[in-house]
Amino acid sequence: MSAQLSFRVADTGDLATLVALYDGAARWMVEQGIDQWRPGEKDEAHFRRRMAAGEVWLAEAGGQAAGGYELWWADEPAWGEQPPVAGYVHRLMVRRGAPAGCGAALLAHAERRVAGAGRTYCRLDCVADNRRLRAYYEKRGYAVVGEQPFKAGAGGSAYAVTLMEKPVTPVRPVG
Repeated sequence: MSAQLSFRVADTGDLATLVALYDGAARWMVEQGIDQWRPGEKDEAHFRRRMAAGEVWLAEAGGQAAGGYELWWADEPAWGEQPPVAGYVHRLMVRRGAPAGCGAALLAHAERRVAGAGRTYCRLDCVADNRRLRAYYEKRGYAVVGEQPFKAGAGGSAYAVTLMEKPVTPVRPVG
């Protein structure tokens, strides 16, 4: 699958593409009755802030965006203060009609990035009552390691998330 995708770090020229990916994934969730994302919740300013604070990645296939994700190096709202042993995947987004397996390829890419940074865990969280997404991650080797019942959301709301992680083998630079 990953041979069909090319990955690159997103830049400010990709802000509209990232918003479109997010909104498309959010619309799909709403259509499926999944109460997690809503169209319009993440704007260009959000992705600009994430670029400044971490990494935002795009996957392309056939000359168009197929998906993307954010990679954070700390996630105190969900995980609390942690030693620097993990990378945190957020906003895994797949365009409807993207090549089959795109989501799994995005996760595998994030795992390689985390391992390449010398860290031992790839972590993520999902809304606690989203059983379908939890099963998707479990199928890809992620284990539930806890819950955060009061993660702060937009507008000051709080919601419960399931905390998941997958061990990765750190790659130490030679030299």
